[in-house]
Amino acid sequence: MFKNAKIYRLTSAQPFWNIDALNEHLAARAYVPAGELQRESVGWVPPREGAELAHAVSGKLLLSLRVESKLLPGKAINQATAARAREFEEKEGYKPGRKLVKEIRERIVDEKLPTALTQYDDIRLWIDPIERWLIIDTSTPSKADAVIGLLAKSIEPFPLENLYVAMSPASAMTGWLAEDEAPANFTIDQDAELRASGASAAVVRYVHHSIDADEVRRHIQGGKQCTRLAMTWNDRISFELTEDLDIRKIRPLDTLKENHPAEDTDAEVFDAEFLLMAGEIAKLLAELVYALGGEKQIPESASAAAAPTAGHLPLEGDSDDAIDPLYTDAVMVVRKHRRASISLVQRHLRIGYNRAARLLESMETAGLVSAMTSSGSRELRA
Repeated sequence: MFKNAKIYRLTSAQPFWNIDALNEHLAARAYVPAGELQRESVGWVPPREGAELAHAVSGKLLLSLRVESKLLPGKAINQATAARAREFEEKEGYKPGRKLVKEIRERIVDEKLPTALTQYDDIRLWIDPIERWLIIDTSTPSKADAVIGLLAKSIEPFPLENLYVAMSPASAMTGWLAEDEAPANFTIDQDAELRASGASAAVVRYVHHSIDADEVRRHIQGGKQCTRLAMTWNDRISFELTEDLDIRKIRPLDTLKENHPAEDTDAEVFDAEFLLMAGEIAKLLAELVYALGGEKQIPESASAAAAPTAGHLPLEGDSDDAIDPLYTDAVMVVRKHRRASISLVQRHLRIGYNRAARLLESMETAGLVSAMTSSGSRELRA
């Protein structure tokens, strides 16, 4: 049911206890198919047929976000724009400027939207109010941002923070490979990636290949760290752990598969599989966090306020002298990774979602990044 897991912690479970109120909040932003002149549409849909938007099974909640987009091939649009620009030049006797070319492109997009094909992705997430987990089934930061962004708009304030552990996953995975020993209840499988942090950025990958301990130690001694590692937990779930503490390629093993009575309906089978998977992943997460040294609390005030520097911008709603001291650091993170992602800024600066979102909004105001699309992505502009 879940192929990936982006992991977050709830700071409060209060918004999720009243299921009727929660469904009312989600209904205000339910999915509506995109109109003829809309490129995208995002909203909540029932996670299974006949379910509510917030589907509750034994205290655990399952939600689903639909992201619809119109298919407009960029190359075809560019060619049509170039052709129409040539027609303009032949008629008017001069080449259209950049602004006019942009307007021509926008008109072409508007003309094609009504007949464009559409596609959509449904992104599931499950919420465990008791254990305070929020798990999004995606490996794409922009999709996670889209889910969290709409949750924050649906439920205000939204009590969410990143999961932080005492030991960085890269250091832990490197140590497990160097010692040729996984933590208790885990085994190391045959996929791994080791990456150098220097200018060479050398990468070594093992894909369905036996990992030789001596060979790996030589790579580690040469300055490489493990950034991805395939593992199996308790002979029940295989997965891949990344340096960002994401879990990918989740696959239940035969020992976890359940035989359902023939008389069970599709809805009963769906609920049973969700409950089984959610319960097992929660156990996996608990043991994984323990193997990484336990949770580490990072308060919002952990970073001492620094003196304002050139390039800082005030946050929306703040006075001119209320400047976030982490703005410059956030810009450096975005430029280094060439990705304007709220979750990226969160994890590298160890701050909450709302603060990271405000930092990205400040970059948008400064013209460094584009506005966020309904799919949760932004583009770098400088």
